[in-house]
Amino acid sequence: MPTQTSDIWSKRCALSLYYHATYPWRAVSNRLAAAAGRAPLMILFYHRVADDRANAWTCPYDLFARQMQWIKARFDMISLAELQARMRSGVNRRAAVSITFDDGYADNCRRALPLLIEEQIPCTYFVSSSHIFEGHPFPHDVANGHRFPPNTLEQLRILADAGIEIGVHTRTHADLGRIRDHERLYDEIVTAGEELGRAVGRPMRYFAFPYGLHANLNPAAFRIAREAGYAGVCSAYGGYNFPGGDAFHLLRIHGDDNMLRLKNWLSVDPRKRRVQPFRYEDFVDCEQLTEVATA
Repeated sequence: MPTQTSDIWSKRCALSLYYHATYPWRAVSNRLAAAAGRAPLMILFYHRVADDRANAWTCPYDLFARQMQWIKARFDMISLAELQARMRSGVNRRAAVSITFDDGYADNCRRALPLLIEEQIPCTYFVSSSHIFEGHPFPHDVANGHRFPPNTLEQLRILADAGIEIGVHTRTHADLGRIRDHERLYDEIVTAGEELGRAVGRPMRYFAFPYGLHANLNPAAFRIAREAGYAGVCSAYGGYNFPGGDAFHLLRIHGDDNMLRLKNWLSVDPRKRRVQPFRYEDFVDCEQLTEVATA
């Protein structure tokens, strides 16, 4: 019977073969896309950067630093606002990457965020406000035996002063796909953002869904966020953004702790291009949205 280690190595070997076999074709395709103004606009999301490898959403610092160096040498590293501007222009001639973080772990302030600030790499940092205000760890960490401290409000203020954009990740890290009560959705998306903005001293321009898979999204939540004046909303199920696409719903790719997998994704894996976006825009009628929200 194959061991877990041998299974991991088998998958890595298969990925290596796939990446290197398809890369020449991808390189040509990407050059043609760039020449035509169709270069991709990609968003990575991380959670926690620390060397303890405590869970699947923790990336070691040295690997994170290598990833940033590799990306910076090959792509434009831009803010979400610049990424949206390029999408709306309908033309992008150089592939670009935007860096984001979710949740709000104090560990990120030790080395990862100072690195981004030093290297002048734009970053949007999404936090769940109740964890910031109350200082309690995330339930998904506690369930796994960890009590990682969240960021403090003072840390967020320092980050904002240094140029890191603070964004909203709900009040309680809620799964919005399971919430049907309009008042609860509004509180998690809008009221939490308003309170966080006043506390940090900066307007909250962006919102990111916790978990972020199709099942965790909600068309009513998209409408609430748009009507509240958010500039954009981020999901987390993978996929690429392209010029002329939907600049409000921004697709993100996980900043993986495997360098080869990251290279594979950022060189535009044709399999990931087939990811179907959550089409909240299909719910164009307000009554439809209300029915979904109250079903």
